[in-house]
Amino acid sequence: MSKKMAKEMLQFIERSPSPYHAVANAVQLLREEGYRGLEETDQWQLERGKGYYVVRNDSAMIAFRIPQEMPGKALVTGFHITASHSDSPSFKVKENPQMMVEDAYIKLNTERYGGMILSTWLDRPLSAAGRVMVREADGIVAKLVNIDRNLLVIPNVAIHMNRDMNKGMEYNPQTDMLPLFGSAVGKTEFLKLAAESAGVSEKDILGFDLFLYAREKGCLIGAEEEFVLSPRLDDLQCVYASVRALAEAVPEKYINLCAVFDNEEVGSTTRQGADSTFLSDVLVRICEGLQIGKAEYRRLLAGSFLISADNAHAVHPNHPEKADPTNRPYLNGGIVIKYHGSQKYATDAYSAAVMKDICTRAKVPWQNYANRSDMAGGSTLGNLSEAQVSMPTVDIGLPQLAMHSAVETAGAQDTEYAVKALRTFYGE
Repeated sequence: MSKKMAKEMLQFIERSPSPYHAVANAVQLLREEGYRGLEETDQWQLERGKGYYVVRNDSAMIAFRIPQEMPGKALVTGFHITASHSDSPSFKVKENPQMMVEDAYIKLNTERYGGMILSTWLDRPLSAAGRVMVREADGIVAKLVNIDRNLLVIPNVAIHMNRDMNKGMEYNPQTDMLPLFGSAVGKTEFLKLAAESAGVSEKDILGFDLFLYAREKGCLIGAEEEFVLSPRLDDLQCVYASVRALAEAVPEKYINLCAVFDNEEVGSTTRQGADSTFLSDVLVRICEGLQIGKAEYRRLLAGSFLISADNAHAVHPNHPEKADPTNRPYLNGGIVIKYHGSQKYATDAYSAAVMKDICTRAKVPWQNYANRSDMAGGSTLGNLSEAQVSMPTVDIGLPQLAMHSAVETAGAQDTEYAVKALRTFYGE
């Protein structure tokens, strides 16, 4: 088993403590492969055979590469698209964050972002990352923030003070989950640390989007290091695989496109989410830049395909009964094709067949996932993106354990499987 790609994926995640960092790192990877940046406010001048990317609100990105025109053939047949998301469940820092407790401690006022497993955030080193907005000569600009030190902790209550804790604990986010920042005698301000990280003055900060993150570095574990343990595997594992596959593939008949959306964990209904017009806006502008008319654009959509890549639940070693009786993915078992009778996943017979064919040609294993019929499942990107831009869509993911924990477990081989499959898809 090759572990090289798993290690590179873990390095990508370590450099990406927030959605803003994840997009910045994806952009950097593409720049190294010759991709050029575009602004939504500019007129796009596109060249055949070139790669481009556009970022929305600093936390979502769409990158694409146009095939070189083939003599005697039409320029393109359609779009080959992948979709993943940059965000993970966390705690968002509120405005006026510092709270004094008993004239002894200072804690931060935070709120839940997404459906995390609350208990996993307790008693571990945390910090904060994201962006601050400051005014410069050219207007209001964003600056990345990563307070790169062990700064915060959410302390548990001692079992001596709650003897029934191991019988089950319901955590209140406003009382149980606020992080300890410092002592009352300290003079350090939280926003001052954020400003120092961004290289700006605290007084120049006009707004911020800051999130807590677990400080653990991802690592290989297991008897033969066959697993990976890391924060934010959902969904940065798929982000890394999608961006890397796009960078490595050379399109022939399709325009390759990689969408990294934000806010999937809270419903995708923002302007940078999968339920926004971001994807359709970019597709229309690509066609405008290539002098492709509206009728031809509709034809291209009909010949397109979307792979929604968002991680999937593997069979749990301590609770195998939680899995469906006949659709049971395992770590290192390959690409997971996700099905849902009520269409929380967009997969149907046709799109599943296309995905299986891609995996077969890439020499990558695939497996199936469905929820138990008596358990509700989560939603993802496929049906939301499909509602904005109608095309055949399959929902896939990489198998993992402890989804939405502060630290999650996945297979060391599965990232490479995903890159191979998506590279095959993009190379068609």
